[in-house]
Order: sequence, then structure tokens, then C-alpha cells
Amino acid sequence: MYDLIIRNGKIIDGTGSPWYYGDLAIENGKIVKIGKLTNCQAKEEIDAKNQVVSPGFIDMHTHSDLVILDEPLIEAKVRQGITTDLLGQDGIAAAPLPKEYVSPWRKNLAGLDGNPPIEWDWTTVSEYLDKIERNNPSYNLAVLAPHGNIRMEVMGLDNRPATDDEIKQMQDVLRRSLDEGAVGLSTGLIYPPCCFAEMKELEALCQVIAEYGVPLVIHQRSEGDEILESMQELIDMMKRCGAHLHFSHLKNCGKDNWHKTPDVLKKIDQAREEGLEVTFDQYPYTAGSTMLSAILPPWVHAGGTDQLLERLADEGLRKKMIEEMATGFKGWDSMSKWAGWDGIIVTSVESAEKQYCVGKTIEQIAELDGRENCAEVALDLILHEKNGVGMIDFVMNEESVKAILAHPAGTIGSDGLLGGEPHPRAYGSFPRILGKYVREEKVLPLEDMIRRMTSQPARIIGLQDRGILREGLAADIVIFNPDEIIDQATFEKPRQFNLGIDTVIVNGDVVIQGEQAYRKAVGKVIRRHYPGVQGVNEKELLSR
Repeated sequence: MYDLIIRNGKIIDGTGSPWYYGDLAIENGKIVKIGKLTNCQAKEEIDAKNQVVSPGFIDMHTHSDLVILDEPLIEAKVRQGITTDLLGQDGIAAAPLPKEYVSPWRKNLAGLDGNPPIEWDWTTVSEYLDKIERNNPSYNLAVLAPHGNIRMEVMGLDNRPATDDEIKQMQDVLRRSLDEGAVGLSTGLIYPPCCFAEMKELEALCQVIAEYGVPLVIHQRSEGDEILESMQELIDMMKRCGAHLHFSHLKNCGKDNWHKTPDVLKKIDQAREEGLEVTFDQYPYTAGSTMLSAILPPWVHAGGTDQLLERLADEGLRKKMIEEMATGFKGWDSMSKWAGWDGIIVTSVESAEKQYCVGKTIEQIAELDGRENCAEVALDLILHEKNGVGMIDFVMNEESVKAILAHPAGTIGSDGLLGGEPHPRAYGSFPRILGKYVREEKVLPLEDMIRRMTSQPARIIGLQDRGILREGLAADIVIFNPDEIIDQATFEKPRQFNLGIDTVIVNGDVVIQGEQAYRKAVGKVIRRHYPGVQGVNEKELLSR
């Protein structure tokens, strides 16, 4: 007798192959039988008639790093059908984290990953993953090794080039992090301290990931004004290294840049034709979301949040910031220039005093405060909240979103920030794609889009036991109605769950069924193993 049988479903197996009718049996967390199981019995059965049965979705860009230590089941994620989150994004994340930098780093991450009431008692990737395991998550987590954390461990938060010896030390920290289970390297070239690095530093780290066969997951230095130049310098670097290049949240920002989208996709095609593996993830919205302090020029961030706040209090430096924000400069994208102050919405703040700002544009906040200079209002808010401010920025167009979504090298990442009044992508990304872009607008066939949510991301980050419905693999499964699935989260009311996803199964256990959510300790922390790579203790890894 099996633990669970799912009967009568339209099986879309994650490979891109056409759907077929079948039953699926689960035992001990794994798929053990697929076919017509008429004479088989199970302790529990689910009738999936008129529904699709697919692998669980893998979110390739998440900011659940701290929230998962406070909420073992993040319903906003799992109700989308997400059974695996990829943490450690944008080069600035939870681990590694030297003890002496906990305080400034916690402030730095507050506007991005939130500031839940948890104890920051880890230093390495391994200790961080152990802490997640002890919190008994209800879905699966994997982690990237963040460049900024690695740089911070070696040379702090200084705005200066790394020495050759420091670069070698960073390579050692990266190897240690990969040996402890990280599935790749991330960087965010708009975020400190990553933005302080010279390209030779990043190239040296990419030489390490080439040894391990894992990707560089990158928020590139420009996503608009210099996007083509930014992509080309990365492609050229990765050709020298021979490593896999994966663009985070691929988009083309700023009205004056929207015409570049065909050339952006052509860059990817040309690189792949020349033998370089290039992939990307994307969220299906015309607005982005990050910390409000991302509007500031890179030099403002040098030394960490405390020094940032000192500069914001300096009238002379503040004037320089506002001038540069209004114009931008080579090597730095000005988000406020792209979006305008009426296109930036505050999503979260730390203090009770400024809660009235949440859900309003900077322009609206200025009007409420009786002020005319929106840039000053934004800087004052960052200063008052000690950098703990999140934002939404409207910088993209619908035609580019659809063109990028149709490209075969893509995967899906919600990139959802979970605090305050979040971007609706935190609640609706995957259902929105399947409802709006697959069913209604027919951007891609359902089978192909499921592949991009399942087997393609699993392959990119080396999850060999999931992402496909196949006998012997992990039973991460989503059951949904293809005629009803749709997002309900909006920019006005973002905290709304989707329609059409009936059941979510993680490692063989039901965690979402209808209106019910079950906080079961069934999720796994997925550590990638690297047998045969120098420096790896295979016996230790295989015993985990």
C-alpha cells in the first residue's frame, strides 16, 4: 500500500513533453509509480480530474533568507506552487557573516530581506543552513554564496579595489562556501560592497565556480542605460572563465531604453551560439522592487549603513547625491531618474512614526508633508529609518516583459520582498504567468512554461532529484486547474493568494490543500555535493 496516490490528472512532467493522463503513487517522500494504477491502494488518495499535475515550482530568485528563520511555512510562496526557494541572491544575503559585521549587515539587509525577530548566530554557510534545518521548514531551500558577504569577510565594507592576496582569500572563502553546500555564486553590481569590486575580482571568483560547474547568478551593473555594454563585458569575462552565466531578473529599464529589448535577447542568443551557457530568470511585472537606498550613488554606501547615514546628514554630500540621482553617470543606473518620484512606492519602513508612508509614492509623501523637493523627502526617509525602507519602482514596459518571457533560456523568479506592503510578485508571480501569459495571452504553451519553472531551474542549480515527475525522484508536486489559475495580488492590495492551485506537496507530504495550509517539518535544506573537487570532504558531505 502506497502513502499517497494522485489519480486522473493531466500529467505535465516538467521536461516540456506534451501532457498525458495518468496516476502517480508516492511512498517515503518519493514518486514510486506513474501510470494507470487502477488496482493499487494508498493510505490517502487525491482525485485530480480536470487538473494538471506538475513538478513543484522552483523560485530562482527569492529574498526569504531571514523570514524563513521566523516562518517555517511562507504561505505567500508555497501557495504559488513553489516547493523550492533559492536564497543568497544579489551578492548580499545572510551567510557567510563574520560576527563583527552582524550589526551593520543587519541594517544593510533590512530594506531588502526585512528584520524579523531572530538571533543572528551563524558565521558560515554551513551554520546558516543548519539553523534553517533546526527551524523545520515546510518547503525546500537552497542557497547561493553571495559575493558581497565573501568580500566583507576578507576586507570589510571598504570602497577600494582588492589586493591580489585579498582576491586569493576570497577564492578560498568561496570554495569553503561551495564545499558547505552552496549551489552557485551570486553578485549584485549595484549593491555595496559588490559594486566596489573591479572586474578582475569577479573574474577570479568565476574561475572557482568554473572548477565546480556552478553558475554565476548576477544582478548586472546596468539594466537600462548601459545594459548592452554590461551584458557584453560579462559574456567576454565568462568566455575566459568557461563558467555558466545566469542573469537575475532580466529586464530592460527606462522608457528611453525599451527599444533595446530585441538586442538584449540577441546578446544571449549569440553567446549561446558561441558555446557559452547563458540563462536568466524573470518576474512578470513592469515594476521592480528593492531597498529605497538603491537610488543612491555607489559611493554613498562605502563603509556600510552607519557611514551612509553620516553622509545623508551632510548637506554638501547630500547636494552631490541629488545632482547625481537626477542625471546618473557611466557605470551607475539612476533608478529615480528612470521611474520618477511618482513611480517609486514605499513598501516598508521600520518605525511606527513613518507607517503613513507605506503604500504611497515619494511624490505623495512630499505632498502630505507639505514639501516640494521629492529627492530631499526620499533621503530624509532613508535617514530617519536608518536604511530600513523598501520600494517598488515602475521602470519597465509590457512588450519587453512578454518578449523576455518567450525566450527559451529563461526561468522564473519572484524576487519578492516580504515585508510591509510588498510588491505583488511576492504573492502572485507563478500563477500570473500561468493564467495571464499562458492561458490568456498564449505567450508560450503550458508544457514549455512548466519546464521553465521546474526542470530548467533544477538543472541550472544542480538539483538532480527534483524538477521532473519521474519514478525515483522527490515528490514535490503541484496540482492546479489550468482554466482557473490566476494571481489576485495587486499593487494596491498585494497580500492576496492566487486562485486555481488546489494542492501543493513537498517531499511526499501535503502542505497546501484548498484553504488549508499545514506547517509540517517536511522541507529539506538542499546542499549541493561536489565529489572529486579538490578540498571537498566527500565522506562528510555524503553523511549529511
